[in-house]
Amino acid sequence: MSDPKEPRPGEVSIELPSKFDAGLYYIGRIRTPFKTLAECPKNSRESQATATVELDPAYAAGIECVEHFSHLVLLYWLDEARRDLIRQVPRHLGVARGVFALRSPIRPNPIGMSVVELLSVDGTKLTVRNI
Repeated sequence: MSDPKEPRPGEVSIELPSKFDAGLYYIGRIRTPFKTLAECPKNSRESQATATVELDPAYAAGIECVEHFSHLVLLYWLDEARRDLIRQVPRHLGVARGVFALRSPIRPNPIGMSVVELLSVDGTKLTVRNI
């Protein structure tokens, strides 16, 4: 398998700006069974794996009554994703495409989004499926 840190033939990287335009606060962590990028499903519907969302206790009031809902929208920061590729060659396509025409986590702002099924709530820990 090729090194995921090295661009594939046909991929294009850009120089990133020297400073960020905005900031965010991490409010928790998501623990999944996936240990490598290769193990991650391309689409959340491809996996029935469960994950745990561990919310920082300071935000506990924000999930009050969340158990009344079957699904949640999770927005998350893909902290280990490359940010400099502007054109990529997905393994399943074999041809280059612009990053915004792909669902790849490799993007200038690596924000992930999944609609997940809420399985259980235990304090500030949420067990979810389809991430």
